[in-house]
Amino acid sequence: MVLAACVLASSMAFIDGTALPVALPRLRADLSADLALVQWILNGYTLALASLTLIGGALSDVYGKAHMLAVGCVLFGLASAACALAPSPEWLIAARVIQGAAAAIVTPASLALIGATYARAERNWAISLWAAASALTTAGGPVLGGWLTETLGWPSVFWINPPLALIAVGVLMVFASKDGGMQRRFDLIGAAILASALGALAWALSQVGSSEAGATADAPVQTGTALGIVTGLGMGGLAVYAFWERRSEYPMTPPRLLVNHTFVGLNVATLMIYAGISIMFFLLPFDLIDRRALSSTSAGMAFLPFTLGVGLLSGVFGKLANKIGARAMLVAGPAGAALAYFWMAFSHEDSMILGVIGPMTLLGLSFAVLVAPLTASVLSSVDPTDEGLASGINNAASRIAQLAGAALAAGFASFGSGYEVGLAIAAAASIGGALTAAIIPTPAAPKSGGSSSG
Repeated sequence: MVLAACVLASSMAFIDGTALPVALPRLRADLSADLALVQWILNGYTLALASLTLIGGALSDVYGKAHMLAVGCVLFGLASAACALAPSPEWLIAARVIQGAAAAIVTPASLALIGATYARAERNWAISLWAAASALTTAGGPVLGGWLTETLGWPSVFWINPPLALIAVGVLMVFASKDGGMQRRFDLIGAAILASALGALAWALSQVGSSEAGATADAPVQTGTALGIVTGLGMGGLAVYAFWERRSEYPMTPPRLLVNHTFVGLNVATLMIYAGISIMFFLLPFDLIDRRALSSTSAGMAFLPFTLGVGLLSGVFGKLANKIGARAMLVAGPAGAALAYFWMAFSHEDSMILGVIGPMTLLGLSFAVLVAPLTASVLSSVDPTDEGLASGINNAASRIAQLAGAALAAGFASFGSGYEVGLAIAAAASIGGALTAAIIPTPAAPKSGGSSSG
């Protein structure tokens, strides 16, 4: 029941993320919003999520995983209701920022609660079910969003969430163990510094593609200067945060995490792997619609082999990881993804079956191999008291990687060979992730029973 509550809670964010884009044309017309405001309806959520996820994980360690997951669900449900009732684009953007902040609590808290509920020998299985449900809800989002928008209007997309939030909170209140968190204060100053720094970096990354796409002859210099200033502020903020954490009595990211080579290595691998897949996800839709002349619906269907592969096979490979250990899966997954990107690049001029469906099937298989062992290894690489923070850091790494990958892809998408070059870079990033996983010490394969050697 606790696992069901975690899946239900995190599914809200995944459904919302894939169902909303389908509703944007109708939403834009009803609210008389221009394209810049429509973009911020999406970016406001992403920026809040990317900049606050690490803080959400730390909060679950300090105040209790189940408690913070319930708080996040309530906040997400209320923000969703505010989105549905939005009378103007500005109102909707503000509500979406709150939604992103709530999702920054829900996602790391749900994974940390799974880690606290299941013994290490069972984590791969439990997390694989979480990943499978996430993939299936992600795949079903566009279909559900399109149907709701056509039959009930765009606000109905947001009305999905409040009932799900209430059910998840009810299940947590009845079945979740009462964990009181750690007996320490929350590093409020450190959290404010970090959120500002990550927010600045996330904003800069999110603007690279859009600024290049809409730049005029007079704009590039000013745009580049603004992005440079914001990027510098973000990097400077991270330096200030590192200085503060060494002096804080209650650091949000304890120094012991930085000397944990397994934990650091897994997050470096996460950065490279998710940067690679975000490059592909940015480039492929343009190729399908602009070059292959597919409709938006048909282009969306081309991604189903990936989402269904992750959704249907994660459980199988989660059980296999319990038997053979995480290392082989952490190497095979990104290596298979790299092969899929190369296949897609070299088959660019071939048929849909050979050039898209085949490599996307291999990519779905590769990520089904990878996702559960990677998440379980991150949680198993730290003490139980740091699992929420570890989950937050790993989620933040994947979000920043996705923004960085999209920014890189936008930079060379306009070139004649940008598709092939982008996929080659995605493959190189995935190979880097595989090599990183191969050389770092990873948690040992769990033994039969309720414990693991870690």
